[in-house]
Amino acid sequence: MNSSSKGKIGIIGSGLIGKSWAMLFVGAGYNVVIYDIVKDQVDNALVDIGKQLAALQERGLLRGTTSAGEQFQLVGTSDNLRQCVQDAIYVQECVPESLEMKLSLFKELDSLADKETILASSSSAIPCSKFTENLTNRHRCIIAHPVNPPYYMPLVELVPSPWTEQNVIDRTRSLMTELGQSPVTLKKEVRGFIQPRIQYAIIMECLKLVEENVLDIEDVDKLVKDGLGLLSAFLGPFEMNHLNDKNGIRSFFASHLDEADSVLSTLGAPVPMDSSSPLIREISNRLESVVPVKDLVERRRWRDERLAALAKLRSDLDKDRDSC
Repeated sequence: MNSSSKGKIGIIGSGLIGKSWAMLFVGAGYNVVIYDIVKDQVDNALVDIGKQLAALQERGLLRGTTSAGEQFQLVGTSDNLRQCVQDAIYVQECVPESLEMKLSLFKELDSLADKETILASSSSAIPCSKFTENLTNRHRCIIAHPVNPPYYMPLVELVPSPWTEQNVIDRTRSLMTELGQSPVTLKKEVRGFIQPRIQYAIIMECLKLVEENVLDIEDVDKLVKDGLGLLSAFLGPFEMNHLNDKNGIRSFFASHLDEADSVLSTLGAPVPMDSSSPLIREISNRLESVVPVKDLVERRRWRDERLAALAKLRSDLDKDRDSC
């Protein structure tokens, strides 16, 4: 371990999420060991991390106070799970969304990791209680669900199980804040956590607007990215409406009660998200005519660059505000 490191972090899984977590931790000065059962994949992940860190530094978007080279020196790999988690202060699981896989992995992690090591899952929908109930040290397990891609999207949902100790929740939240992430802590488990629930609610209404021939597909995307999306980059829904009414949010709710009830009564039943339905096929065909599947990797790169630039803008604006 690097002598200047703050401690060791184990990353289980070398895909997109695992690589992003690794970059976040080395940016904050932690040694990282990435584990994967496929050696070629973890070797390729190491090369990709080096390229990404260098590219971020070149564009002035690298997190942390050390250089890309110094951060890259903090990344290691292993095809031995015990070696990956031994002496780690925190382990972040990033395997596919499979209950069977998580049950098996966390049982093994519980027996291999030090008793004080926090075991966190990147699960996007499966609650912690589903795969930790029968573990000996289940109290140290928690969900730390990132938004994809985690390096550019600071939100992390912390979802404890009924038996997760408060100390584990506090330590995880403190660690996420140290990384430069923006953690929110759920007070109890709910199906789908929170970010996906809001995302599903938005996509469901968007599907209805297309199905009922209210808007074209392109205009639905424009409605969000050029409207609510711009405000949402700096404000949450409560503060947004607090500012929209001259007398604040209480006045907003009072003045919009009847209108809101009227609109909400027309929402109706959810539209089935059946990939074989005519509606989904129409949307898919339209999107693929604009961004073919073969171009998705390049388009994601375009997205990530803009997210990184937006994150830098937000950071600069926050600094300006704090100096006022």
